[in-house]
Amino acid sequence: MTQDLSKGRSHDPAFPEKYLEFMRGGWLDSSLTGLTALDQAPCHARRREQLSRAFPGETLVIPTGREKVRANDTYFPFRPGSDFAYLTGEFDPDAVLVMRPTAGGHDAVLYVHPRSPRDTDEFFRDAQYGELWVGRRHTLAEKSALLAVETAHVRDLAKILDDLDPATTRVLRGFDESVDATIAPTGDGDALGARDRELATMLSDLRLVKDEWEIAQLQDAIDATVRGFEDVVRALPADRPVSERLIEGIFGLRARHDGNAVGYESIVAAGSHATTLHWVRNDGRTAPGQLLLMDMGIENNQLYTADVTRTVPVDGRFTDLQREVYAIVYASQQAGIDAIRPGVKYKDVHMTCMTVLAEGLESLGVLRSAEEALHKDSMYYRRWTLHGFGHMLGLDVHDCAQARTELYRDGELAEGHVLTVEPGLYFQTDDEKVPAELRGVGVRIEDDVLVTATGSKNLSAGLPRKAEDVESWVAEQRNAGPRLPE
Repeated sequence: MTQDLSKGRSHDPAFPEKYLEFMRGGWLDSSLTGLTALDQAPCHARRREQLSRAFPGETLVIPTGREKVRANDTYFPFRPGSDFAYLTGEFDPDAVLVMRPTAGGHDAVLYVHPRSPRDTDEFFRDAQYGELWVGRRHTLAEKSALLAVETAHVRDLAKILDDLDPATTRVLRGFDESVDATIAPTGDGDALGARDRELATMLSDLRLVKDEWEIAQLQDAIDATVRGFEDVVRALPADRPVSERLIEGIFGLRARHDGNAVGYESIVAAGSHATTLHWVRNDGRTAPGQLLLMDMGIENNQLYTADVTRTVPVDGRFTDLQREVYAIVYASQQAGIDAIRPGVKYKDVHMTCMTVLAEGLESLGVLRSAEEALHKDSMYYRRWTLHGFGHMLGLDVHDCAQARTELYRDGELAEGHVLTVEPGLYFQTDDEKVPAELRGVGVRIEDDVLVTATGSKNLSAGLPRKAEDVESWVAEQRNAGPRLPE
């Protein structure tokens, strides 16, 4: 799986043998000693045990994926597969977790690409894996000590996979082409690959309920996101336009400083851009008198992401019409948050939010009848909201996407679920079914909510939501002035 050093790249120089001999010697030993398991290692072990109980007697193969080419020989920053990270805590590319059945459950072996050895030229010649190019990797022993799992060199993986029986092996597919090609999916017709899909579904099911460590990681990501929103508003002028990409960049600085990166492409939507739900071009400019919708979240260093949206008046004060629309969205969101507790159906939270939106649209004169619009045979209100009330949140911004419908969309909320509540109203500039003064207005408010034993907790309550509180907060941030992350 390593680059063929004998071929090199077209722009690599040809080195004389004397230089190669010179580079191979004279290096101090830099072994790491006294390493102890990471605090989260027991969490990963418990998750592997849960997965083991779900598939007794079967071999499970879970790859993380490889670096993806951005252009020619440059790569996108690597982000490990979420299910793989959930089970292992390993963040390097190329790794594969193999769980083989035993009498007591499963033996787990993590196949990784370890530190560049000094008995080959990889450490100074390989631009993808070499230590002098990309930094020191852990040895197999160091990796085992940190993650509390047995490790092996990924070069030994091919033989292991070749010896597996596809009939008793399940693969998490779509992450590593070589793994997918080596172990053929089983089944015929519509059932082809069904066993592998069951593995993916089970992993999503397991991830629905967050443990205490995961909740702490989400709170860390959300707290950083709050600081990012503060940074943005502190640098947002009230009286002159600035580019959406400047705002994106300010938030991105906080994301890289306080976390790993942004959890998804930041949506920075000024004016009518807010009516495009996934506006990520961010090539517009703010203007006094307009609203600015920002949907942004920081992914922390353990890969858990926040997902928060705020809509703020650029000049610091909502107009009467903007305030009226904002109040409807706020009421919808608050009703949804108030409804959240264990045992409540996910769909009921959705309808709670949608009912308030439809009634608000009726009050605006957009809908003739909220009752008619909410009927399952019409659903007219969706023209101006389009999306649902929210989604699960965790390692992925749209977390647990392959969970069983009966546990997620058709299921009940449970203690430990973390989900967004994010109703919105969007009036397109060319929509003849709304009054002209509403066209181009878009409002969304989004928070990250933990289901507790008795109700819920708004993890992103550090950012204000009521219109008057948003106005006060904007003024306070502007008075504080710009800041650099500490």
